[in-house]
Amino acid sequence: MNEHVFGAATLLDPNDPMGLRSDAPLLDAWIRDITSERSPFQIPGHKGRTDLTGPVVDGDIPVLPGNHPNRISPSLILEAEAIAAKTWGADLCRFGVNGSTGSNHAAVMAVAGPGDKVIVTRTLHKSLLVGMVYAGVVPVWVRPEINPLTGLPEYLPSSRLREVLEQNPDAKAVLIGEPSYVGTMSNIPRLAAVTHEFGIPLVVDAAWAAHFGFHPDLPLNPINEGADLVVTSAHKTLPSYSQASFVLAKSGYVDLARLNKTFDSTQTTSMSGRILASIDAARALLVRHGAELIGPVIEATKAGRKALREAGIGVIDGEYIDPLKLVILLAETGADGNQIEAELLAQNIDLEMANRDVIIPMITFADTPERIASLVKTIIQLVEKFKGEPREVKVAPAFSIEPEVVTTPRDAFFADYEIVSAENALGRVSAELICPYPPGVPVFSPGERITQAGFNALMEARDIGVRIAFVADPTLQTFKVLKGK
Repeated sequence: MNEHVFGAATLLDPNDPMGLRSDAPLLDAWIRDITSERSPFQIPGHKGRTDLTGPVVDGDIPVLPGNHPNRISPSLILEAEAIAAKTWGADLCRFGVNGSTGSNHAAVMAVAGPGDKVIVTRTLHKSLLVGMVYAGVVPVWVRPEINPLTGLPEYLPSSRLREVLEQNPDAKAVLIGEPSYVGTMSNIPRLAAVTHEFGIPLVVDAAWAAHFGFHPDLPLNPINEGADLVVTSAHKTLPSYSQASFVLAKSGYVDLARLNKTFDSTQTTSMSGRILASIDAARALLVRHGAELIGPVIEATKAGRKALREAGIGVIDGEYIDPLKLVILLAETGADGNQIEAELLAQNIDLEMANRDVIIPMITFADTPERIASLVKTIIQLVEKFKGEPREVKVAPAFSIEPEVVTTPRDAFFADYEIVSAENALGRVSAELICPYPPGVPVFSPGERITQAGFNALMEARDIGVRIAFVADPTLQTFKVLKGK
């Protein structure tokens, strides 16, 4: 698709190039606000002046109490959220400005409390782990299937979930991440059916699935496949402002009043009108033009996978993968993804993720087929440039290490700790979250013992260029551990 296919609208209103404001009340209010002449004696402190710190504050407007006709007001937010809930077939939708991180915190607290068990896939993002700390819940871990040919997660079998639930009939909820960071997916209807047999909600961290359901070749949004509570990032796969997120929920297994309460507790009281308007605008864009924008990009991504395979480069593909996900596997080529990323950065091309064995360029419908084809061509050339001896495929440490739980994440998070050298950390209990990032899946969570296998896997990941995140010492020369444990 030509990126200027809708360009005629730009001539009408540069603030609304796709003509969405009639269907997006928050976008409409934002445009009216930024184009009006005002003398604001209220926050934010920049007062709209771009001559002080530059255009970084341009278009930044607050949400304030009351119902001013030219402002984004609480009542207008409720109107936009109701439209979004209807769009996705949910009973409730909430717009968030603290990313899916804040929304995940709210989701956990909405379905469980101190001492409650929750079933959790070990592929979940660290934000849900922090949410479990806030809620004081006790996680019961369950692992998805791992593809030995890629070393990456595939799906959570419903039979495995049933087994864990039968062993833990007092669990209050099931928390899963779908699709995974690498785009692989489980069968949500089957998982929902099993979860509901036990009378509890299925909560899905669907941060990467905001576009689902808006093209025939895409899966449905998890809320339309049986999930009860879904958290989605609007800024990852949709053209929304960073930090934009929304939560979808259905009544029955989720207390919507409690969800509203926990959601409000995780959001700033000084919300950005610009972020909220961008969520509303993205929703309107999906409704009006989703299929026609997404279709060509799906085809271009499919063509890119084919070109990579023909060049002898592995990719993740198949029925149960997000059609817009491009995950490139390098082990069989001998090429180093860190070298490829460095070359791409020198050409001002940024990747979503890169380590020695895997690179992931993030594809959205903001890309054009031409951009995708050019990127794939460049990657093929760079793989050939750095080609070497094939390497053994290894399972990423986040997906291979079985946790040895000593205490709950909450107790560990608030416990006294000490800093020890790496060689003295073995056998101790971690006081911090330690995970390769992306994708942000833990190797060790607070309260888990630092085992030899996990330690070795972390060191190997670090040595091949994987970023170790959320730790006091990302070099892993020292570890934060619980005192006396």
